[in-house]
Amino acid sequence: MRIGFALPQFHHQAFEVDRVADFARDVERAGAAGLWVGDRNLAAVSPRIGYGGQGDTIPPELNPAADPFALLSVAAAVTDRVVLGSHVLIAPLYPAVQLARSLTTIDRISHGRLIPGFGIGWSPEEYEAAGRDFTRRGALLDELLDALDVLWTQDPASYRSGQISVPLHHSPLKPARTPRPPVYLGALSERALRRVARRADGWLPLCVVPDHIDTDSLSAQRALIDGWAREAGREPAAIDTVLRVNVGAGTSMTTVLDALRHIRDTTGIDHFMVDTTYVCLSVDAATDYAVRLLARLGDEAEQ
Repeated sequence: MRIGFALPQFHHQAFEVDRVADFARDVERAGAAGLWVGDRNLAAVSPRIGYGGQGDTIPPELNPAADPFALLSVAAAVTDRVVLGSHVLIAPLYPAVQLARSLTTIDRISHGRLIPGFGIGWSPEEYEAAGRDFTRRGALLDELLDALDVLWTQDPASYRSGQISVPLHHSPLKPARTPRPPVYLGALSERALRRVARRADGWLPLCVVPDHIDTDSLSAQRALIDGWAREAGREPAAIDTVLRVNVGAGTSMTTVLDALRHIRDTTGIDHFMVDTTYVCLSVDAATDYAVRLLARLGDEAEQ
């Protein structure tokens, strides 16, 4: 299994972002496969739509949120091997040129280790704050993906669509990888899963341990992606999957390890991003958790 971990970004860990470099070094040294960020521009006091598109509340743990681009930049500068990913950035909130420049800078700092993962989010208030139309967020993501392809692969470059306009300009910077970094997409709805099948390099699903582990749904969604990929003339094996594992407060490490094994054995997914926001209240605790989990996996592999 390939196991990565969320960088200190939310809740109590957000107030220790000065420790991100230490965390990144220590977790890479312990054998992690990747370091990841999420995205939360703001947590509305009275949200019209709640966390994950459900209900009308947002967990207080998401109120403090550090900047994902800054965290990935720090991690890129102090590591050599791990992939650096976003699971996920709410891409339509960002102007195309600025998004391309920020991600390209991180990709070059890391010598091509960036995995930009995008989603459309669920918070109308975040779109309001960014001056974007929440009701057109799916279409905006499609246009943004087209724009990034142009900005990353052409020089001079320009792009115009219904919601995005970029005049002809000289490219400020090209990614370390050619023609561009691999783009992963979060997806749950049919339309979003079709988008993954048609144009993504990877799929970014989510589970919560121990309360929400639906391997039947994961397998069914992946089967849909594979079928639609074949229809589009793509090889399904070329589409990676990285499962985000949010660890619930009070969950034992044994429960988490059992869940990872169960998911791997029943779905074939073997690449995970473990988020300890809810179970570790400090960077030291998050570092210790990651090191111990990786050590236990290593001991099992040797038996």
